[in-house]
Parts: sequence; C-alpha cells; structure tokens
Amino acid sequence: MKIAIIGAGNIGGAIASGLMESGYSAQADIVVSDPEEVKVKKLAEDYPGLKGTSDNREAVKGADIVVIAVKPWLVEPLLSSLELEENQILASVAAGVTFEKLAAYTGKSLAMFRIIPNTAIRKRASMSLIASMGATEEQEKMMLDIFDRLGFAMMIPESKMEAGTAVSSCGIAYVLKYIYAATEAGVEMGLYPHEAMMMVAQSAKGAAELLLSGDTHPAVEIDKVTTPGGLTIKGVNTLDAEGFSAAVIKAIKASV
Repeated sequence: MKIAIIGAGNIGGAIASGLMESGYSAQADIVVSDPEEVKVKKLAEDYPGLKGTSDNREAVKGADIVVIAVKPWLVEPLLSSLELEENQILASVAAGVTFEKLAAYTGKSLAMFRIIPNTAIRKRASMSLIASMGATEEQEKMMLDIFDRLGFAMMIPESKMEAGTAVSSCGIAYVLKYIYAATEAGVEMGLYPHEAMMMVAQSAKGAAELLLSGDTHPAVEIDKVTTPGGLTIKGVNTLDAEGFSAAVIKAIKASV
C-alpha cells in the first residue's frame, strides 16, 4: 500500500513522522510532497525509508491513500491540479472543507475521509475525529487503524465535525490554558516555573488517564478526591463560584 501525504507542515509532517515511528512503514510506502524542499529533505533524513518529493502529481501516482494536509484555502487549487483515480482514497485534514466541496474540487466519485486531529499528533497523542463518505467498512477500519497509531481516533458523522473540532481540536488550547494558569498560581506560591508546570501537566495527564482507561466519569473522580472539610472541595467550590464551568462551556461553544 502507498500513502501520499501532500504537505509537510505541522500536521502533514507529524502524520508522516508518526507513521514512520509507529512502524507503519513496514505495511505501506509513505511519500511526502511539499514545495518547500527543505521540509521534505529533513523528514527523509530523520526517517530513512520515507520518500520525499516536491512534485504533487508524482507523489499521488499509484497511491492508495492521498492525504491532503494543506491550509483550507489551498485545497481547491491543489485538488484541481491533481489527477486522482476513482480507486484512490482521499483523506483531508483541512478544517471546514466539507465533503461537498471535496467532491466538487475533484470532480470524481471517490471514497473520502475528513480528519480533524489536534496538535498533540506530533507526540502521537492526538484525538483525531474521522468522518467518511462513500467508504466501505473495511476502508473505515483501515483509516481508524492509521490514526490510532497517532493517538486515538473516533469515527463520527460529518454533521458532528464542527462540535467535535471545538471540543478536541480547539479544546486542547483550553486545557493548556488551565495548565498555564495553574502554573502561574504555583509560581506565586513559591514554586519555580518548571517545577509548577511539570506538577500541573502530570496531574492533567493523570486525570486524563483515569477517564481513558476506566469505566468512570469526571464527577466520580472528583468525589474521590474531595473529602469532607478538605482542601480540594474548597478549591472546587471556588472554581464554581468564579464561573469556571460556565467559562469553559462558553469558550467551546464560541469555537463552533
């Protein structure tokens, strides 16, 4: 199988490097194309076996999967310049570019996927949302397998992509905002910045692991740590009094 990734920027480069590090290159030839040859050259140097080119048309020849990892406003001219085959799978990570637009840009009936990862993809820890159109169940499983190697992938209908993007793709910024604010509090109380940041970041990672690895709920885990008359319940009640939950909900809804 051949996977052609068009675009070697933050997301395209991260997809390519993640697949190479995960060992997926043993199952597929991975080709990356980008007009900035320095980006492609760097990837090829870091990952022997990865093929690089600045010729998009050459990259997609014979590819089973074509991943479009360019800015949304570049999708139309890019797809108009490519000669995709009916048996190729098109996967786009460009936010906001709908299946209707992708079909119009290609002018062909292809199996298509829209994928919205987040920036943690460069650490193979992304929450990737996947929607499909015209794809078989086998093709959907294949795409889930590919992006599960880069974190965790979830198949959702296109109608939920905007909400999912706000929660997971934009949402990572809100988690980082909490980590930054909590770090500042630690510094104010006498901790060094790097100490406070590591404490908060590991606590956030631990909280996430509790939810991802067990049949539980945030409210259940909060109850476990908020003992009667204890320190934590005072902090939780202060967050509620200061509108923490309402602010998070407003921020995510504003991102749609």
